Amino acid sequence: MQKQQILEHAEEPRRRGRHRSLQAKAAILKATLHLLERDSLRKVTADAIARRAGVSKATIYKWWPNKSMVALDAYLAGMTDRVATPDTGSAEEDFTEQLKSLTAFYTSTLGRLFCQFIAEGQSDPGFLASFRERFLYVRRDAARVMWRRGVDRGEIRSAVDGEIVLDLIYGPTIFRLLAGHGSLNASESEAMVEAVFGGLRRLDYQRPAKKTASILKRRNGQL
Repeated sequence: MQKQQILEHAEEPRRRGRHRSLQAKAAILKATLHLLERDSLRKVTADAIARRAGVSKATIYKWWPNKSMVALDAYLAGMTDRVATPDTGSAEEDFTEQLKSLTAFYTSTLGRLFCQFIAEGQSDPGFLASFRERFLYVRRDAARVMWRRGVDRGEIRSAVDGEIVLDLIYGPTIFRLLAGHGSLNASESEAMVEAVFGGLRRLDYQRPAKKTASILKRRNGQL
């Protein structure tokens, strides 16, 4: 009995320590999001993040090697909350809804960090590699699921290279975001997906009727 009590007392400080660590990490990410929505990546400093989060700079460097990696984690957390990955029963509708929410995010103050991350990566190959690994490849994996569902349903011609198609769907948005030569909005997103799927659909595939907004929201867990 006494041994059990000693073990419990020893575990309690560890649990408190883990809890405080999680709180500190959450505070750092929240502070970073707050600052990045008000200033550029280059201007946001580790000192400013630490002050806003109420932690020491050493605490930040305990988990992240530099400010850019903190910003990337904060960015990914914000994106996960704001970008939908729908399952409407139609790959074309899935990509349309997802691209619309992606465009809305990219044109937000936080979403525009995408361009800054690409710029940062030009002088920091290690950061660019992390950006690809933790952002690009994860997003493409999710998009491949939508693509595969369309092929399995007989909606999309299976002979088409899915990797090229993903570039065709998302490439115009990224190009416009980086080059700034064209508009980015919901109607443009619909037109981009429609243009790509015009060459993807099987000739014998019957497009389902479009689902109402309420059904789409229910599928996305928004209702």
